[in-house]
Amino acid sequence: MTSISLTRRKALSLIGTGSAALALHGCAGARLAAAPPPADAAALLDTLAWDLLRLSPEGATSLGIDTGAHADLRSLLGDRSPSGQSAIVALLRKGLAQVQGIDPSALDHATRTSLAVVKSAFGVALDGFALPYGDVAVGGWRNTPYVVIQNVGAYLDTPRFLDGDHPVRDAADAEAYLARLAAMPSQLDGELERLASAGRIGAIAPSFLLDKAIRQMEHTLADARAGGDIVQSLVRRTATIPGEWERRAKSIATGPVAAALERQLAELKAQRARASDAAGLWARPRGDEWYAWGLRASTTTRHTPDEVHRMGLEQLAELQGRMDPILRGLGYTSGTVGERMTALGNDPRFAFSNDDKGRAEIIALMQDKIAAMRTKLPQAFHTLVKGNLEIRRLPPAEEAGAPGAYGGAGSIDGTIPGKIWLNLGDTGRHSRFSLPTLAFHEGIPGHVWQGEYANRLPLIRTLLAFNAYSEGWALYSETLGDELGIYADDPVGQLGYLQSIAFRACRMVVDTGLHAKRWTREQAVQWFATTNGSSLADVAPEVDRYCSWPGQACGYKMGHGEILAQRTRAQKALGSAYDLRDFNDAVITGGNVPLDVLAINVDRYIAATPRG
Repeated sequence: MTSISLTRRKALSLIGTGSAALALHGCAGARLAAAPPPADAAALLDTLAWDLLRLSPEGATSLGIDTGAHADLRSLLGDRSPSGQSAIVALLRKGLAQVQGIDPSALDHATRTSLAVVKSAFGVALDGFALPYGDVAVGGWRNTPYVVIQNVGAYLDTPRFLDGDHPVRDAADAEAYLARLAAMPSQLDGELERLASAGRIGAIAPSFLLDKAIRQMEHTLADARAGGDIVQSLVRRTATIPGEWERRAKSIATGPVAAALERQLAELKAQRARASDAAGLWARPRGDEWYAWGLRASTTTRHTPDEVHRMGLEQLAELQGRMDPILRGLGYTSGTVGERMTALGNDPRFAFSNDDKGRAEIIALMQDKIAAMRTKLPQAFHTLVKGNLEIRRLPPAEEAGAPGAYGGAGSIDGTIPGKIWLNLGDTGRHSRFSLPTLAFHEGIPGHVWQGEYANRLPLIRTLLAFNAYSEGWALYSETLGDELGIYADDPVGQLGYLQSIAFRACRMVVDTGLHAKRWTREQAVQWFATTNGSSLADVAPEVDRYCSWPGQACGYKMGHGEILAQRTRAQKALGSAYDLRDFNDAVITGGNVPLDVLAINVDRYIAATPRG
């Protein structure tokens, strides 16, 4: 169930990430068992949180809470087999019944919000588990029809998790590392069973995704056979801890882990022989149904693919209307906005060398922009958090199938910092004018910042998140950067910001184009690159990501638009009593919620604000 790095955002994806076994078809529609509600709603919420973590123990480690009575979780990995998926479904059905049995009328607003969050997350996930294949994220964003692909699977997740999140401070931690490493073959074989089951009904990933996944798995396999990073991560951290750590880890990696990877690789190659290059879900069994659910889960709305497609085109036109005069002021007067942004992106003044020097410059520039933003935060928030953050390069084995960057907050206790993970395999994916807004999106006041507020809420609220809110807030953070004056003397940087927002409008068009309108991969890549002026190096892996995470890319701009709409509503309702800091506090301290619950939280903020 892992999709883990050192980030809370990634931790969220492992809470119940998995697929319904084929035998679970129809389970969400079954009658929920009667369950008497506990007297204490808070106790129920806490119990559900720990029940989720028991099924996904990597999450407890990433959040720094696998201690005390829960210390055994540090030695365990989540079960990705069909029986593991059955356990998730059983928990969701029981938990939903218990929550639905509670009368919220006598509860405080915060507890009512938490119950609404559980109902939404559990209910949507159960509908996803009713589909005949794929991974379902319970309170996360990584819903995918493909159990193992270029950006999904234990072959990527578990090595990254062990190196990044699993602490090794003493011999007990090292033993726990070895226990998890020894459990990895079972985890891989659990996935394999579901991967093969999906293949038997024709739910096979596009050929170009399988090509990427096969190359990446071959890299992971070669590392395991050589006793490479997955062993050396433990060796480095046990240099002062007596024990035969390298010998023991290498025995596991070169033996059972390598053998399990070989079995998965063989299945991927067998499916590749049967695969087509059709990019969208429309070409898979019950694909239209799967995509409708994926779009609903990612946007927390019921908008149809046609509606989302149209909204994307309309919002793109509005954003490019803002970009045009800035480009003209810089002397870019000929061609479409996309063509002029392509010319800007090709200007060597804004490029980095594709070597370690360029990679170091990228990280340093992002660090500088984060530092500048920190000085602006008191203008935007009354309630401030630390923003515990570090910026790191993605593991090279993951770069080919990964986005340009991702990030999120660290552990609840602060011992594991939040991360911005940067894809630096090709520095051409980044420019000097695009990095500032990326820093605000992934770091502060984006994912890292928001996650630290979530870590102050009840544990269940830390675990359950909604893509439209998570990514909508991160995009809104980019908007705050612009509004707080970061680009006052930097029109090229402001173009980078506007292009970033337009990029997310393009995603709505491309995602729906691929999965509902039968666009080809090539059609999507070319439209995206020429329309937004993005580089092919950036766009091609993005399109591949939309093929493997249907609907997810639409949540960004949908959530961003809703936060801005709620802000406009608050401004109109409050007039001179409106304060940006109060609004932002209401949105971020209210926690990660579906968009309809966000509106309720803003209602409460408006009602509680004194008028002059």
